[in-house]
Amino acid sequence: MEEGPDFTAAEKATLRRGWTTGACAACAAKAAYQALLTGAFPEPVEIVLPRGERPSMVLIRADLPGDGTATAGVVKDAGDDPDVTHGAQVLATVRLLPPGAGITFHAGPGVGTVTKPGLVLAVGEPAINPGPRGMIATAIGEVAARFGGTGDVAVTVSIPGGEALAEKTLNGRLGILGGLSILGTTGVVVPFSCSAWIHSIHRGIDVARATGLTHLAAATGSTSERAARDLLGLDEAAMLDMGDFAGGLLKYLRRHPVPRFTLAGGFAKVCKLAQGDLFLHSAKSRIDMDRLADTLAAVGGAAADVAAARGANTALQVLQRAQAAGLPLADAVAARARDVVAGVLGPGIRAGVLVFDRQGRLVGRADG
Repeated sequence: MEEGPDFTAAEKATLRRGWTTGACAACAAKAAYQALLTGAFPEPVEIVLPRGERPSMVLIRADLPGDGTATAGVVKDAGDDPDVTHGAQVLATVRLLPPGAGITFHAGPGVGTVTKPGLVLAVGEPAINPGPRGMIATAIGEVAARFGGTGDVAVTVSIPGGEALAEKTLNGRLGILGGLSILGTTGVVVPFSCSAWIHSIHRGIDVARATGLTHLAAATGSTSERAARDLLGLDEAAMLDMGDFAGGLLKYLRRHPVPRFTLAGGFAKVCKLAQGDLFLHSAKSRIDMDRLADTLAAVGGAAADVAAARGANTALQVLQRAQAAGLPLADAVAARARDVVAGVLGPGIRAGVLVFDRQGRLVGRADG
């Protein structure tokens, strides 16, 4: 069962890796703290990541106003990954604190604040994840040891335009308001790993469970999401933007269950799921037209329609033939997909599958 994108060794060799917002924030914070202690910004600035990589970044901002603070900034380079934050400025303002105060973290403009339980950070905390906090602390400690500082500082991370960029993410649904999250466990962006999307799916489940929701739904796209939400009467927080990552969602939900789960999608995507595919992108999964034709035959399809289905170009063509004949093909496909979903989730979760057409009309269902 496919779960995510894969590349050949040659393809991987041509893809350039990048740095997470957490790594960028650590570089900026290191440069700002060094400027406070020495009066000069390092150029470029280098940090050591948790796995030993040593990114070196050029500063695009270096302000030392003389008021006990310093601000440094770098440009986020996500490599060849289509990251929403690629090209954004990541700024860190560092302010000296009394000895023994430790490091405090704060959200500047464009960085969000946690407003719902269930995330790794408490409500009210700036959305600077533990991994980036650790990278920043390591960078601050390195500067303190080298230049005689105490390492007691307040670090404010900002991303100009981050609030608008956050609208392209799932932060609002997760209850992270006011901007982006500062992310990155390793500090490295692996092109097309889709880790940020899957991370958001997992955090959506965490938040929903923490707020007491007992019925969650996931959709492959915006049309099926709207239709499923209207049909089921669910709160927005119960809706998960699954995209093509059925495997990443279902396996996490198995470990963090809720009483009821519904998966919604278009007919073609649900056909792939019914085949056992857990990654539904067209680059990695294809509809087995012979299997779909066999399903049509099983629900009473005429021989001519079944033969035409085997040679059809798209699943939609087969569905339209079934609908014209009044046959419940989409229901049968939904039932098989539900069996796949239930098999991954295991016992204890009531699973259902809804199939919608491109206009958001319900064409098939299997509700368990």
